[in-house]
Amino acid sequence: MVFLFLFLVAPCYAADPDPLQDFCVADLNSSASVNGFPCKPSSEVTSSDFFFDGFTKEGNVSNVFGLRVTSANVLSFPGLNTLGMSMNRVEFAPGGLNSPHSHPRATELGVVVQGKLLVGLVTTSNVFYSKEVGPGELFVIPRGLVHFQRNIGEGKALSFTAFNSQLPGAVFTAPTLFAATPTVPNEVLTQAFQVDENVVNQIKSKFGT
Repeated sequence: MVFLFLFLVAPCYAADPDPLQDFCVADLNSSASVNGFPCKPSSEVTSSDFFFDGFTKEGNVSNVFGLRVTSANVLSFPGLNTLGMSMNRVEFAPGGLNSPHSHPRATELGVVVQGKLLVGLVTTSNVFYSKEVGPGELFVIPRGLVHFQRNIGEGKALSFTAFNSQLPGAVFTAPTLFAATPTVPNEVLTQAFQVDENVVNQIKSKFGT
């Protein structure tokens, strides 16, 4: 009985096994598996698989949210496959907003490089935390919590964020509910938000649904 108990409990305390290879550059032409993409054959790996220059280019923030996110994840940077990390370059126009969203697969660590952001997050107990964050200051968003960043400075703002996942995912609250395909039933949204159906339809129209 003691042996059986230890056998059942041991996996709860086991750590992930050490890697059995130096790297596993993603073969993006294959379908994703449980833990990322299959490895590209070593004979096909090149130096460019380990480097990414997407953060050197300024993005276009001329959109309704005044925002540009450039992602360095496994889809754009195959060398990250199985390494459990990724980054974003996040650019804001004056008044720009990275609207409320969550990352289902990662905690987020961010640093502001330029400008001033209002960073806020909401816990599962509906407690709201926020702070104005300036250059050189960091913020952390625990995995799965709804959060946002808004540029409250006079000029553009720039931040970089890091994640403990090669593909953290992003669930944006508004389009998830009001622009899903197929659409979320109006009766669900009217009851959830305690508003008239006309309000729901008006919000859906903003997202082209």
